[in-house]
Amino acid sequence: MTIVDAPGEISGLRVVLWTRIDHRHQSTGGCRHTVGGAFMAKPAGLAICCSEDEACVDLYYCDESWRPVTDTWHQTLDHARDQAEFEFAGVSETWV
Repeated sequence: MTIVDAPGEISGLRVVLWTRIDHRHQSTGGCRHTVGGAFMAKPAGLAICCSEDEACVDLYYCDESWRPVTDTWHQTLDHARDQAEFEFAGVSETWV
């Protein structure tokens, strides 16, 4: 299944940046997420989302339908971008 473009909003937050995770990205193994006690497989896409007042910046790890499987919270957009690159080398070059 091919992942489509991200929607404008995920979990009630505005999508600021998004990227599909594909052959252009190398998983660094720098962080492993668990979902329901099991390690999460590589996400289909990443989305950085902000609240209207930008007090909340979430990095969502999404499935093919852009449903968040897990997330991390960050104080700034730059911190979220740094975390994404820490986990998936090359992601800084593919943000939309």
